Amino acid sequence: MKLRTLSMTVLALTMTLPQLSQATDGIHEGMWELTSEMVIPGVPMKIPPTVVKHCYDKQEAQDSTKIISRNKDCTVTDLKTSGNRVKWKMKCGGKNPGSFSGETLFAGDSYTSSMKMHGEGKEKVEMTIKIKGKRLGTCP
Repeated sequence: MKLRTLSMTVLALTMTLPQLSQATDGIHEGMWELTSEMVIPGVPMKIPPTVVKHCYDKQEAQDSTKIISRNKDCTVTDLKTSGNRVKWKMKCGGKNPGSFSGETLFAGDSYTSSMKMHGEGKEKVEMTIKIKGKRLGTCP
């Protein structure tokens, strides 16, 4: 799996992770800044963090049908909520098959998330993705 493809996968997941809070009331509509970092064993260089901003409207913040990923090749296989903590497992097919497991901890207008990816394609890439989200305010 190429690093660029991995980065795009991480970006797609980063954009959807805040929706996990549907069950925990951990996210509110507004402008969010999401910072993700990838750690890939065996890669000698540190991969720079990816920072994106996204405006979540009320409908997106409450959308329980798109929990975790909007990728049509991915299916959530397990989702458990306990207070402000959400754990999940997900299986993805398509060009970049793999499995994910993760946990998100919500704290008001911020959250931290960590997930592990196990690639199942030609290149059996393993990585950890850490994400920090914070609400910046209302959308423009």
